[in-house]
Amino acid sequence: MLGNFIYYNPTKLYFGTEVQKNLVEALGNFGKKVLLIYGGGSIKTNGIYDTVTSALKETGKEVTELPGVMPNPTLEKLLEGIKVARDCDADLILAVGGGSTIDYAKGVAASAWFEGNAWENFWLKQKEPAPDQKVIPVGSVLTLAGTGSEMNGGSVITDEANKFKVGKVFGDRLIPKFSILNPEYTFSLPKNQMVAGIFDIMSHIMEQYFSGDDDSTSDYLAEGLMRSLIASSKVAVNDPTNYEARSNIMWIATWALNTLIGKGKTQDWEVHMIAHAIGAYTHATHGHALAAISPAYYKFIMSFGLHRFVRFAKVVWEIPSEGKTDEEVATAGINALADWIKEIGAASDVETLGVTEDMLDGIASATILGGGYKKLTREDVIRILKDSFKK
Repeated sequence: MLGNFIYYNPTKLYFGTEVQKNLVEALGNFGKKVLLIYGGGSIKTNGIYDTVTSALKETGKEVTELPGVMPNPTLEKLLEGIKVARDCDADLILAVGGGSTIDYAKGVAASAWFEGNAWENFWLKQKEPAPDQKVIPVGSVLTLAGTGSEMNGGSVITDEANKFKVGKVFGDRLIPKFSILNPEYTFSLPKNQMVAGIFDIMSHIMEQYFSGDDDSTSDYLAEGLMRSLIASSKVAVNDPTNYEARSNIMWIATWALNTLIGKGKTQDWEVHMIAHAIGAYTHATHGHALAAISPAYYKFIMSFGLHRFVRFAKVVWEIPSEGKTDEEVATAGINALADWIKEIGAASDVETLGVTEDMLDGIASATILGGGYKKLTREDVIRILKDSFKK
């Protein structure tokens, strides 16, 4: 393991089929005023809303509701949340939903008591709340496995007017204090959303895995998570209520992005940067945007980290290497990834997402990061996007 690092995560996880019963216990650790945040209202038809509000009543909370959090939460919605959180003087923000809802809750929690332009300070300038600034604690009830937002500090917000989608990874104070993870809460998701979440998980792992050259324990952990995800995904797409598969997927999602497997790694988040830019132009579901560009991206950088791509092919996809060059083995591994994307029903090209040729210059303005095996140029991004159109 290379590097020096600190690992700390303050989230208390409750996992299993009856963990909603622990919500009363979790809520008891916070003040009386709760801001309840959720999305489009599906939690009111599947019974989750009733369960949550019952626990809030049992603990005597004063509840203010903020519904309507959309996929790819907008700056306009963030500003609305800041006002609501201030007006009700929330002691806790309880997010019920998937990654977008929990991301949004963290953004509101960080911004509500900031005196100034929160968007500019936290997302554009990537600053942290000052030590003496009040931030509101966040808890979550997870209904969609994918982002790992239930155990990390990530918050992604979209400025629709300027077609700019930005992620901010906040420090320890904004990581949820507790998260309720009942895999059965994901059963009612439409298949399209489930699949998007599955590939989002895979991408989180790959972005950390495809970096570095040393013999790192983090890589062995990542390989095990990827193998488990692939196996469980094939079951879940055919049997969405298979508890074993869905519970594995939920657990993998959490560990894929709670910073554990990134320790000792430089990390490569360029696929996410390009996917964010696609989302800003098309409002495409994030997991599908990642799936649409990943094979082309990894083929483009493969030669710069050939040793890792060979290992990926052999260990994760069980590609035989006898009689093949390293390049052939590595390519076969990426082709296996592309085949799996099609098998589970994720997007396999950017045209499906609404990307057109006239958008390429704008999307290519995506943030260019280092950390992986090759730092891209703007021209590289355009080439990868073109290679991600229908063949």
